[in-house]
This record gives sequence, structure tokens and C-alpha cells, in this order.
Amino acid sequence: MEDELLEEPLSQETFGDLWNQLDFPPIRAEETLPWPNVDPGWGDSALEELNRVWLVTGETSGGYTEPLGPAQVQPPAEPPVLTTSAVPSITDYAGPHNFQLLFQQFSTAKSVTNTYSTSLTKLFCQIAKTCPIQVKVSSPPPPGSVIRATAVYKKSEHVAEVVKRCPHHERCPDFNDGLAPPSHLIRVEANSLARYHDDEHSKRQSVVLPYEEPQVGSECSTVLYNYMCNSSCMGGMNRRPILTIITLETPDGRLVGRRCFEVRVCACPGRDRRYEEENQRKQCEKLTVKRSIKEVSQPTVSTEPSKRKLSSDTEVFTLQVTGRERYETLKQINESLEVQELVPASVVQACRQQHKLRLKAAHKKESSASEPKKGRKLPLKDEVDSE
Repeated sequence: MEDELLEEPLSQETFGDLWNQLDFPPIRAEETLPWPNVDPGWGDSALEELNRVWLVTGETSGGYTEPLGPAQVQPPAEPPVLTTSAVPSITDYAGPHNFQLLFQQFSTAKSVTNTYSTSLTKLFCQIAKTCPIQVKVSSPPPPGSVIRATAVYKKSEHVAEVVKRCPHHERCPDFNDGLAPPSHLIRVEANSLARYHDDEHSKRQSVVLPYEEPQVGSECSTVLYNYMCNSSCMGGMNRRPILTIITLETPDGRLVGRRCFEVRVCACPGRDRRYEEENQRKQCEKLTVKRSIKEVSQPTVSTEPSKRKLSSDTEVFTLQVTGRERYETLKQINESLEVQELVPASVVQACRQQHKLRLKAAHKKESSASEPKKGRKLPLKDEVDSE
């Protein structure tokens, strides 16, 4: 019988007969088969199809032990709060735990590898050198909180770009230890728990490490950061100023503290800090001088009533003068001003023009009198003696 069924040609009806002759074991209620991951958006028809496949083959993946209906499908958990954005905020925010950053190195010596300027709120450091930053809070954050460091450009025309290393340092083996991605600018030293992230939406790079409570007898915990590219590198920062944003975040991604400071990676941090602080001092002095000149040049606005302003022109003042000659001079000036008030302005202007013409004619006459007349030869000294 079996040989006859397997003879050619085979048709759809022959396959149906073979399928009906197969003996499938019955599915017992105690047998459990895994149930696939179900999307809440699937309709009733899709769920029915999954139930049919689950009952026939059992070739599914998941952790369910029996078929589920639409009402039993649980929606997925809400995604965590995003901690990065297209344009991160650079406003300091102490938060509920009074999040603060402290810097220890304030020297301006030539040999210093990193130094911090409080007046500029700026960190100067050398490439790949340790920059210790102390983290201080007034109350412990929730367990599992993290500290995130992100670099952004300071100027508005560059803030949309992602801060990365230049191609030279990215490929240089001397500045790549394999623990961090080659393109990341900021790295954490002496902490194997540091994790480097590239945001899938904004493409910004950051380094995250767990928050550590201060040791016994200390108020701060220290984080060692490294900057792996110079500020002047072509193809990287290219002399564009950058800011470092350090945030304190809870395990669910909620931001509870933010601090921001400018960074310059250079060969001589002490020299560059002195130079920029001197420029800042000069600019402050110029602004102070301009402000004082502006205040002096502005006329003082009187708060007296308008009637008193009108009566000020008719008031009489007494001036005490020492010396007869000075008194006569001031008297003539006063009389001239009184006459000027009585004479029309057109007459005063005509008198001034006439006075100018007289001065010009007198000057011309004096110059012509001093010149020798033409045609007359002045005798020389020898000729006079001989006569």
C-alpha cells in the first residue's frame, strides 16, 4: 500500500491522504509550550493565528506557558527619561542635593599640567594629563546614581556639532589604550566601571560612571578626567572653545544636578591662564573707564519743579572777586552778555563778520609793511663802511 502511494505522479490529493494517515500525539493540558512575544498593537486575527501555530508546532520563543488573549497582553514598560538632547543646557543647577564641583590646582607655574581659573570659570590642561575634579553633595543621591560628562562647543554657530577628536590623535596609538572608543574626547582614568556612550539621536558622546560616596573623613569624591586632543588640532576642535557639562543623574535617567565650565587643552596651561586673565582684567578696566566717562558726560536731571526752572533766569547772584583788574574784566564780560540779549541775532552775526574782516585787513597790512619795497636795493655792510 505504501509503495503504491509513493509512486509517481504525486498530486495535491495524494499529499492530503498522506497527511491524514500520519498519527499525531494528542496535546495534553499539563504540557506547556512557550508563547511568543506579543505586540499590543496586534489585532484579534493575528492572535488567533499565533494560537493556531502554537498549538500545532510549538515552534515559538518567549516565556508564556499558555495562549493569551488581547486583554491579557501587557504593554511594554515606559522607556527611561532621555538624559541628552540636541542642544544640552549649560546653565548651572545645584539641584536637591546641592551638586558642586571643586578644583584643587590653581597654580600658574610654567610646569603645571592643569590649572583652574575661578574668574574665567575655565580649566587649562595638557593633552592626556590627569585632571582631578572633586564632586560634592549635601545629601546622598539615590543608590545607583551616575555622573555623566559631555563636551559641547561654546559658540552658538558651532553648538550643533558633536565634539570629537581630530583624525590624527584618533589614529595615534600613543593616545589609545583600547579601553575607550578612539573618537571620544573625554575619558575617565583609574575607573574600570566607566562606560562610554554615543547617543543614537543627537550623536553626542559622553562618559558615565557610578557615583561614589566620599570616603570616611572626606566631604568629596574625586573623578580623574583626561582630555585626549588639543584645542588647536585641525579636524577636531580647531581652536573653537568647548564646554564640559557634568551632570548627576538618578538610575532612571532623571537629572538632579548640573555644572558647566570651559576647557582649553594646550601645551602650557599656566602661561595661557595668565594671558587670558590679564586680557580679562584689561577689558574690565576699559569698561569701567567708559562707564565713568558716560556718567560724567550725561547732564544731571534736576528734580526741582518747573516753576523754579523758569525763575532761575531772573535770579540775581553775587560774585566776590579779588583784584581790581579781574573785576573790570568780569564786568565787561557781564555787560557784553547783557547787550547781546538786547540785540537781535542777525545783528550779532553781522557784527561778528565785520569784526573778522577787520582782523583780516589788519593782519594783511602788518605783513605788507614788514616786507621790503621792490626796486630798492638795501646797502650792504661793507658799502656803508666805505662811505
